[in-house]
This record gives sequence, structure tokens and C-alpha cells, in this order.
Amino acid sequence: MRTSSLVSLAGALSTTYAQVYQGFNYGSLFTDGAPVTRQDFEDRFNTARQLQGTSGFTSARLFTMIQGRTPNSPIEAIPAAIATNTQLLLGVFLSNTDEQFENEQTALRAAISQYGQDFADRVIGISVGSEDLYRISPTGIENLSNPGEGPDAVVRRINAVRSTISGTVLSGKPVGHVDTWTAYVNSSNNAVIEACDFLGTDAYPYFQNTQANSIENGESLFFDAYNATVSVAGGRPVWITETGWPVSGPTQNEAVPSLENAQTYWDRVGCRVFGNINTFWFTLQDAFPTSPSPSFGVVGTTLSTTPLYDLSCPGDSPSPPPSSSSSAPPIPSREATSSGATEPSSAPSTGGTPDAPSTAGTPDTPSTGEAPDAPSTGEAPDAPSTGEAPDAPSTGETPDAPSTGETPDAPSTGETPDAPSPDQSTPSVENPSG
Repeated sequence: MRTSSLVSLAGALSTTYAQVYQGFNYGSLFTDGAPVTRQDFEDRFNTARQLQGTSGFTSARLFTMIQGRTPNSPIEAIPAAIATNTQLLLGVFLSNTDEQFENEQTALRAAISQYGQDFADRVIGISVGSEDLYRISPTGIENLSNPGEGPDAVVRRINAVRSTISGTVLSGKPVGHVDTWTAYVNSSNNAVIEACDFLGTDAYPYFQNTQANSIENGESLFFDAYNATVSVAGGRPVWITETGWPVSGPTQNEAVPSLENAQTYWDRVGCRVFGNINTFWFTLQDAFPTSPSPSFGVVGTTLSTTPLYDLSCPGDSPSPPPSSSSSAPPIPSREATSSGATEPSSAPSTGGTPDAPSTAGTPDTPSTGEAPDAPSTGEAPDAPSTGEAPDAPSTGETPDAPSTGETPDAPSTGETPDAPSPDQSTPSVENPSG
């Protein structure tokens, strides 16, 4: 249900996040293994910005730099973004071999060389890895997630990417990591937080099936998880990189997928964060030709500007998208600031379980965008992770990102305004329902 109180609460955040981004998550392969092409990306980006009942969905989060079915060619989402003036949160996929990571780096270098300033003008930031810390944890291993990587390996990859973009048109772009909130509050992963300019968090109350996770509690579960991440971020921006509620699929404890519940979650969570926190929703269009279960697509499997449920938010006044000549203003990174990012506050010791809800991961499927695997739920953060992920055979393709059992991850509006600098603190979100 829509209430004016949610609008006023969201508005309280706007002083810190005066300009933000919002968009959806986009994979690189269809479920039959066919690659998503430039035209496919253009069609999806244009659909997102013309989605009925919305405005400002002009940003996109990617999981990989590599075009599907190639060893290391730049993903065709880049020329599609240039053509449609879509802002990009780039993804460098990890959790595989050193050879695979170098393929990601090769694609990144080639994109810089091939697309130059037009590319740089549309880059919001670079996420190095997606739920790798969760997947190396005991819970991630128990849920049969793809190989993860330990904190030392993730930090090495982050530093390598920062070195790759140094002195290029992407120099100074913020570099961060996406994971679940339980990974961030685990103090053994503090080095990853310290290496980041921003934190991306993924949260799905639907999957938190060891808790009271009915749609009535979805809002409080999400914001508890988001605020738990903020509490250990040390002033770094926390972006919502994945969240959503399924329109169909199996019931998870008290969480029932339905059009009505998906709209309720959009109203109570999405409408509070859009325009206030950088947010990437999961998802615009379901994976196909094989239909996923659960299904999170706001338009279903058929690409259309007509959503399955009402996406309008209270006070929405649709505005025209930015002109194709506009570009995203630069976002300061630690590299570009004199003082550097604020040191994170101490995370709770790994022996204690924070009150924030456990998070049921997110669907981050780089290759297909399928619904996420059901993650662990309602459990205390895993004990410190120490090992690195076992080497997986290199394939030349971007491996599917496993689902994550955690929480919030954030970004917001599809506009081109500056996102908060890493020096700015991320506001906690008051929880009216909890």
C-alpha cells in the first residue's frame, strides 16, 4: 500500500543523496546459452527508461566486462549504453581462476581503448566481484554456490583493477565490491571494506526463510539489513545493488510470491529508496527462453514497457530522460580525494550475531539473470573466512554468479548526477514498520 509517510521518510535522505542513480541488473547470456547482443541491451535499456509509471531508470548494473561467448571481448552493453545514454555500474566477475580474472581485465582495457571518453562519461563506478565473500563462507558452500574468494584475494583484485584504470579515462572512478550484509559485518572481511570506495549490498527478505518473512515484514527486514551494512561501512556510500520480490514461484516460509506482494515490496522499499540511494532492482525482464522460478521480472519474460503491476510511486511526475549528449558527472573516489575514504568503524566481532536479519542473498546471475538461489536465512554471520576459492576451470565465459543469502545492496536513480563521494556518510534509514 502507498502511504505519504514513506515519501516523507525517503525525502529525509535526499539531503545526503541529492543526485542518485537507479536501474536494473543485466546479465550477459540467455538461458539457452546465447549471448545478449548490443541490440538486446539497447532494447532493454530503452524499455527501462520508458517503463510505464516510472521515471529515471536510466542506469544499469553489469556482472561482467566480457561479452557472452567470447574469451575476453568487451561486453556489448557498453556501445548500447553509449547509444542510449545509459549510465553503467561495471562489473568485474571473480570466483574463478587467475586466467579468468585476466580475461576480465583484458576486456576492461579493450573497452577503455575502444570507447574512450564516451565510455568513461557513462561509468558510475566499478564493482569488483559479486558475493564472493558469501560464497566462500560455510553458508555459501552449504547452499552449493559457485566458488567464492577470501578477503585477501578480493582485495588483490580490487587493487589490480584500480591499477588498470589509473592514468586512463576511468581514472578516479569509484571502485567497490558487492556482497551480502552478513559478509560485511563479519570483521574478518574488514580489509575488503577498507579497500573499497563504496559497498554494494544485495538483500532479499523473500529468501530469509528462518525468520518471519511475510510481505508485511519485508520492509523492516530489508532496512535492518541495509542499516547493518551502513554501520560497518565507515562512512563509505552503501549502494543497493540487488533486491526485489518475486511475482511467482515457491513460498519461502511466510514469503509468498505474487503480483500483489511484488507491488507491495516495490511500494514500501523501492519507492523509499529510488531517488535517495543508488539502487539497482532485480529485475526488469526474467531470463528466457527458460522461465525462472522464482520469477522477479517486473515485465515478465516478454520485453514490454507495460509492467505486470503498478510501478508508480506517490508524488511521481514522469520527466523526460536526459538528452543523449549528457554524461554522468565524475564521482570522486578515494584515489581522487586528498583525505581518502573514512576508515570503517569496527565491525562486530565474528562471534556475535548482530540483531539485523540474516539476508537471503540475491540473484546475481551474470550470465542469464535468472532468479537467485535461495540463500541461507536468518542465521548469524559466518565465522571469519580465511581460505580462497578453489580454482575453477577457466572457460573463457563469465561464470554464473551464485545467489547470495544476504541483504541490501543499493543504488538508485538513472539520472546522471553525482553520486555521493566516499567521504560522505550513508544515512541510516528509519524503519517505520519495525
